[in-house]
Amino acid sequence: MEHSAPVKLGLRLELYRAAELRVPVETVRLAESLGYHSVWTAEAYGSDALSPLAYLAAVTERIKLGTAVVQLAARPPATLAMHAMTVDALAGGNRLILGIGVSGPQIVEGWYGQPWGSPNARIRDYVSILRKVLDREGPVSHDGPEIRLPYDGPGALGQGKPLKSIMHPVAPIPIWLAAGGPKNTALAAEICDGWLPMGLGPSGVPQEMRGRDDFDVFTGVSIKITDDVKGTLDAMRPLTAMYVGGMGSRTHNYHRDAMARRGFPEAADRIGELWRAGKKEEAMAAVPEEYLEQNGLFGSVERIRRRWEEGGVVPDGATGVIVGGDDHDAIELMAELVGTRDGVEA
Repeated sequence: MEHSAPVKLGLRLELYRAAELRVPVETVRLAESLGYHSVWTAEAYGSDALSPLAYLAAVTERIKLGTAVVQLAARPPATLAMHAMTVDALAGGNRLILGIGVSGPQIVEGWYGQPWGSPNARIRDYVSILRKVLDREGPVSHDGPEIRLPYDGPGALGQGKPLKSIMHPVAPIPIWLAAGGPKNTALAAEICDGWLPMGLGPSGVPQEMRGRDDFDVFTGVSIKITDDVKGTLDAMRPLTAMYVGGMGSRTHNYHRDAMARRGFPEAADRIGELWRAGKKEEAMAAVPEEYLEQNGLFGSVERIRRRWEEGGVVPDGATGVIVGGDDHDAIELMAELVGTRDGVEA
């Protein structure tokens, strides 16, 4: 199967899951030399997403620096705008992509001490303030259902006043939204510059998001060159089961919802039931191999090449794919399959 248009390649760094912070500089430099479009960091409740990008800005030249994602509850919108302008200036400008997401109520309320509130309304307020700060068209004020500037709620002295960023952005900073449900997905199309889909279904990217020159949709894929495909899939089961079964509550778990949207609703419910019952081994065994392979390229070079050529790894309508994997041969193979290496050499 031919891909109608070349996709952009991103490199996913999973620093947020590690007990010690080790930024793989040489891997990022390799990706940059192979024509990768961007490198992406994330955060949960460990290392933050922005500091590693500031570090990478100093040791790379052109690869874009993306967050997938920064959590809204971690910073007021003005603070995130300050971070974004600072990192992009350190990088020389026009390199930062600000991917944002709401996370879930367990982290929002349990880690950040913020109310869950109305996520859809909060995103709209948050992005509006971000843009006002970055645009510098005037002192920033906002009167929304979730966020108000100046603040005039409980404990306020009433002395707050609208302010304008001292720093001027070096270049426009695009804002992308991670979302899965229909309301926030529609909001991404309405007010953002890109979408990081959670659990993109078999039908691919919604038609209203396709073909827009000013809008990107990046999905994810894991790649590993190996002679043991089954062993590779089995090694993914513990983390997958933990996210689908335990990273959230019975009523709010975006990873479970994402599995359902990707065509596995019964398995998602079953994994959740088993995990909450303390049957973790059974929950891991309940993760379908088809699900693990859906956004993965595993096996010999020939098997990976064949699966890529058959299509379906990158959903219809996606403009980019963020690659997870730290093996340099696999990163080079992905550049060859997509054709980014040819572009660099040309």
